[in-house]
Amino acid sequence: MNIGNYKHGMTGTRLHDIWCGMTSRCTNPNDKNYHNYGGRGIQVCLAWRDFVVFHDWAIANGYDDTLTLDRKDNNGNYEPDNCRWATNVEQQNNRRYVINIEIDGIIDTFSGWSKRTGIPRTTLKTRYYEQGLRGSKLIAKRWN
Repeated sequence: MNIGNYKHGMTGTRLHDIWCGMTSRCTNPNDKNYHNYGGRGIQVCLAWRDFVVFHDWAIANGYDDTLTLDRKDNNGNYEPDNCRWATNVEQQNNRRYVINIEIDGIIDTFSGWSKRTGIPRTTLKTRYYEQGLRGSKLIAKRWN
């Protein structure tokens, strides 16, 4: 890396591609995902507009090729305090539309509760949305 003239030698690497995607989603109205990011006011912090700064944060915060960049608060910006490296499952469970269900102090998604109980996810969704069941009634094997 040569910070003086911004040659970093990482063009085409997975980490650089992640940075390019993040930047494009937030700044380029022609990006197919702009409406979900820049169009909603999501921005990339000033420091991360420099790839080398983003790279250094990524390496210091656990980046590896199996993880994805995830915003802790989906309405927040891409910035060090709001981002982490996450597995695909962690990231899928942190989407805007995912419902987190608390039962007996445990918070999980429909998929998570399905795995825990053996009740199909579609059954849980039907109970939740169509029957209005909540809490332990949602995961009861039988109910009256």
